[in-house]
Order: sequence, then C-alpha cells, then structure tokens
Amino acid sequence: MGAGSNEYLSRKLSLHFTLEELIHSDKAIELGIDNIPPKDIINGLVLLCEDVLEPVRAHYGKPFRPNSGYRSPSLNKAIPGSSKTSQHMLGQAVDFEVPGVSNYDLACWVRDNLTFDQLILENYTSGIPSSGWVHVSLKPDQNRMQCLTIKGKNKQQGLIK
Repeated sequence: MGAGSNEYLSRKLSLHFTLEELIHSDKAIELGIDNIPPKDIINGLVLLCEDVLEPVRAHYGKPFRPNSGYRSPSLNKAIPGSSKTSQHMLGQAVDFEVPGVSNYDLACWVRDNLTFDQLILENYTSGIPSSGWVHVSLKPDQNRMQCLTIKGKNKQQGLIK
C-alpha cells in the first residue's frame, strides 16, 4: 500500500476494533496473498464491528480478537472448505471466540440478542466449551436470521442442544 499504509490498517472501525484485526490472516501472510480490502468493503466491516463485535464485547466485558474477518477472493480460495460464495469476501462475515466463554453459549447469546444474516456454530463438540468457533454474517438489509450448526461436512438447521 505504500506510505501511510500503517495508518490505514490501524484505522478504527469501531471503539475496540481496527481494520488490521478484521483483515489479519496467518494464511495470507504464509502464502503472500494481499488481503487489503477495496474501500467499498469497509462499510460492511464497520457494520460487523458496531452491530456484532461491540455488543458481544460489551455483554461479556472481555477483549477478544476476531479469528477471521475479510478474506480476499484469493485468500478465500486458499482456505480449505471455504464457500465459493463466502460473505467473508464481501466484508459481511466474521469468525470469533471470546476467551473463557463456551462457543455454544456465545452462539446462543448472539441468536437471542443480535440481528444477523447467518449464525453458524462451527466445529463445536458438545462437552468441550472451547471447541469450534462462532461465525456471524450481517448484511446492510434483509437479514435471514438463519441459525446453523456445521461439523465437518454435516450441516443442520438451528443450534445443537
């Protein structure tokens, strides 16, 4: 990005989250993939931060970093199992966990308290609170409020009990 890129990356998208956190990817670094989003993607990332990540942080009172936010099409293709239509490529999806909080409980709180397009409890194993992660996508309008649990290739509607 050249001069000023550190300033651009450290841009705050909300009170507690920066652009750098929402685009960080170890896989992109490993493969030398540029994961800087086009400027038209930023609004979606801001919406995710303000309407999903900030309310989660406020509720649990704990800082956390997203596992995955924006993914360039090249990065998305390089991640095994990623959907070819992933909302991560649009800046409309984020994967995260909150330290010390069961991912099942986290997904249930999101389901009961936030607006979302898709909420997916991914790779969670009942009885192992820290297993898996929570995926939330959010569109600027017309959100489906769809809840799914995915483990491997198995997908089911709703959250597991």
